[in-house]
Amino acid sequence: MQNAIKSYEDVDSWKTVMFLYTSALKEVGTKLEILNDEFQHVHQYNPIEHIKTRVKSAESIVKKLKKHGYETSIENMIKYVNDIAGVRVICSFTSDIYRLAEMIGNQSDLKVLAIKDYIKNPKKSGYKSYHMLVSVPIFLSDSVVDTKVEIQIRTIAMDFWASLEHKIYYKFEGNAPEYISQDLQECAEMVSSLDDKMLSLNEAIQACLEEA
Repeated sequence: MQNAIKSYEDVDSWKTVMFLYTSALKEVGTKLEILNDEFQHVHQYNPIEHIKTRVKSAESIVKKLKKHGYETSIENMIKYVNDIAGVRVICSFTSDIYRLAEMIGNQSDLKVLAIKDYIKNPKKSGYKSYHMLVSVPIFLSDSVVDTKVEIQIRTIAMDFWASLEHKIYYKFEGNAPEYISQDLQECAEMVSSLDDKMLSLNEAIQACLEEA
């Protein structure tokens, strides 16, 4: 018997919803590991340094809903909070980010819902990352539920900056002094320069190896 397609409106319990998001993280994590292994098999090179996954806490979900003026409900959290299930993929070089994003987009059972390229268009703070919102089908015993997962792809340097920036702003509860923000922006420029330099160095090394 063909599985019936379940929509989020059919899901009315917190535990069920969180089970779906956790399952979606497992699905996406496995796909990324396979893509990385395939790349190693074909090109003798791993574009992914490591993968981090997390499910947003109930407190964070409620805080985000209130911030955007929505009532706290399971329906609103599913509809308006797109990063409940999050995967952070750390790559070596900027070129790996776009290569990996293309590979993810080519997966037939993943639907890309939105893309935000904060590498080509950094945030005012200096934040850089490549965000993909995807929908992955979760096959249950009697149904299939399409579940959203946010994938963030960064270089090691971008992740280093973003992690420290988050910790610093958390201490100030979002109201950091202007000189702190300015220093962080300058650090972001250094990180960007470092990424460019390391990419150029890697390309030079690859050219030498091809000539040898």
